Amino acid sequence: MSLIDKVYIVTGSYSGIGFASAKQIVQRGGKVVLTATESNAELLAKASAELGEQNAKWLTADLADIRSPQEIVNFAREQFGHVDGLVNNAAYFPRNDLECIIENEFDLMMAVNVRAPLFLIKALMSNRDFSEQKITVVNVGSINAYCGQPDLLAYSISKGALQTMTRNLADAHAGKGLRINQLNVGWTLTQSEIDLQKKLGRPDDWMKDISPVFAPRGHILTPEEIATHIAFWLSEESNPVNGSICDLEQYPVIGRNKIANS
Repeated sequence: MSLIDKVYIVTGSYSGIGFASAKQIVQRGGKVVLTATESNAELLAKASAELGEQNAKWLTADLADIRSPQEIVNFAREQFGHVDGLVNNAAYFPRNDLECIIENEFDLMMAVNVRAPLFLIKALMSNRDFSEQKITVVNVGSINAYCGQPDLLAYSISKGALQTMTRNLADAHAGKGLRINQLNVGWTLTQSEIDLQKKLGRPDDWMKDISPVFAPRGHILTPEEIATHIAFWLSEESNPVNGSICDLEQYPVIGRNKIANS
């Protein structure tokens, strides 16, 4: 899966799926622009340094700010001269249900999880180096897009919206140079998941003792495994597939993640 001389923006890339994806891109010959919020600037700088100054550049950006998408694209072009695509990985995911959800939290989630990906794509398509340039986008979704856990109401809504966006843009712009697909990710061993399990009072080695009901292969998904799929969907090896929604889970049954987290 060669990505030689390709340049990709990867949002939410200081750790987890975002950083693992950036690392895979660089290992395959590509360049990356990493983004995260100001609060994660130190981790972002460290992640970028690990990939090498010639391979990675970084900037902090608040994706809830409508100005950020264009600023990110402008920065990427300034650093590398061109941009070939985007991994929309960043997401905001507080837990809420109908009883506890509040307006501001919902608006923030939709801004980060839906509006920002859309306007990043718009900025890329509107400012291509030449009209025939092809742009490849991978949206990182969630199996919660189909229904979702009761305590992930707003997050599930946002990922459902992202899924519809993926298909709509693929349909409308397939002949205009845009190829866009979405990976709906299942239970994954990210730092956020580790932190959550710690808050739930589970032991530090909880991931070593997961029932086959949830992990028939002996472990839940890792960021590195997800990143391999992202690299494939960015590469020409997945061409010409467009508008596809690929579920990355160990069972073809929507809802096992709900059981796993109950």
